[in-house]
Order: sequence, then structure tokens, then C-alpha cells
Amino acid sequence: MRYLPSIAAMQCFEAAARHLSFTRAADELSLTQSAVSKQVAQLEFFLNRKLFRRVRRSLCLTPEGTIYIGEVRKILAQLEMSSQYIMSYNNQLDVLKIATLPTFGTRWLAPRLTSFLDRHPHISLDCCEKVETFDLDKEGIDIAFFYGHGSWPGLECHRLFDEEVVPACSPSLLKSQTPASPLDLTRYRLLHLSTRPQSWHDWFASQSLTTEHSYQGNRFETFHMLIRATMAGAGIALLPRFLIADELSRGELIMPWSHSMVSANGYYLAYPERLGEIEKIRLFAEHLLPTPD
Repeated sequence: MRYLPSIAAMQCFEAAARHLSFTRAADELSLTQSAVSKQVAQLEFFLNRKLFRRVRRSLCLTPEGTIYIGEVRKILAQLEMSSQYIMSYNNQLDVLKIATLPTFGTRWLAPRLTSFLDRHPHISLDCCEKVETFDLDKEGIDIAFFYGHGSWPGLECHRLFDEEVVPACSPSLLKSQTPASPLDLTRYRLLHLSTRPQSWHDWFASQSLTTEHSYQGNRFETFHMLIRATMAGAGIALLPRFLIADELSRGELIMPWSHSMVSANGYYLAYPERLGEIEKIRLFAEHLLPTPD
């Protein structure tokens, strides 16, 4: 048995919760007040929970109603998005679904899409951002971009390039005080990417140095946030050089110490092995993968 209330009931509940009025909800939905009230009552019966209560002739949500309205709005929004997607579908276009790391997608991938679209106007791109690991098949993704070791079961992975990380900060942070050694950087706030808590430890270790401060500091979920915080003077961050090349060339960021570190991991283009011969995937991979020497 599946516990699926009717869409009409959820629409009536959402409108009533937004207006805190069955009458105004009915006007919006072109229904009678009694019809809205009946739909909400049926929803409450289905859930075995009261969603509204009356206080001095006013309507307010119960604690259960407050929790449920957030879920209902997500469901209705997804239904609307899915419907709009189908309405805009063009069967003359071959849609390629792409998942990418947020900052990588913004700074490396996006500038390379125009030339691909110009060459292959019959292919339409549907791009999304992913931070956590996910299943390509379950989410219907054709091609994904990862940072890691390059071995994922069921996926054909192609290495795009290595990653060189460098320390970076705002010029205003140092105030003309040139560090005498890498350990001097620990006098400032060290900023971290949440998914790479060991980065500073590895950077110091690559110079045969250790410090109790290498795991301490503020953490950010994406490189985009980390870069913006670094530019604002929040501290010193270890950042991939290719992501901040423009900021370094413009002097908006500087390297307080010249030592760089090439990560053991790299950036990969990946797709399910069984889809490797599909034209849209093959063309996109050929467009982005480095040419063999």
C-alpha cells in the first residue's frame, strides 16, 4: 500500500496555509469554501493528524501542519518543474544531462560549452551541480565530473588534468609582512574546504613540516564560498591554481608562500560504461578530453 494523498488535497492545504483562510484559498483555486474545507479534512483524515486549528476565529497551523507544509511545497514545486520541463521538451533535440562540481562547473566547464553547442546544435545540455557522491543511473545523469582517484564501479573515467594547490590570501591580509617560513602562515586564520579537511596537513607535510594548527579553522562547503571568503580577507586558503588564475593575475589574490603541491587525485570526466557508444556522450567527451600526444 502506498500512502499517497491526492494532489488536489495538497493544493488546497498549501493555499489555505499560505492565506490562513479557507475562503481566500477557495478564491485563488476557483473553488467553493466548503470544497477547500472538505479537501483539507480528507487530508487530515488520511494523515490522522490535525493540520489547522482555530484561535479566536483565526486559522493557524498546528505543529504537524507546520512540518507538513514544507514537504507539500517541495512536492508541488517538483511537480510544477517536471510539468514545465515536458512542456518545453523539443523532440528535435537530444538532451545531455551533466552533473558537475559547483566551482569547477562555473570556472572551468561553463566557458567550454559554447563551442560545443555551436558545433552540435542538435544537442541540448541539462546541467546540475553536485557536491556529494551520487548514483548516475538512479539520477539519470549521462556525464559527470568528479575530483578523486578515478576509479568508480560501472563508470568509464577519463582524467582531465591534475590539480596543483597553492596558498592564497587577500593582499590586505599580510599588511606587507612577508612570512619568513611556511609555519608563519598559522598566525593567520587557515580556511578549509569541508570535503578536504586534511589539505593543510598534507601541504605542510610535503615540506617536512608539522603543526597543531593544520586541522583547525573555518570550513566552507564549496570552493566558490572559500574563494570569496579568502578575497574578503577572512584568512589563508589552499586553492587549486586553475580556479584562481584570474584573481592571481589581477592581484586580487596573492600567494603568501610559493610552495605548491600537486594532489594525488585529479579531475575526471565519467559516464556509465554501457553508454560509452552513444553519440551525444562520445561527442561531448571528445570535445573536452585532452588530445593524446
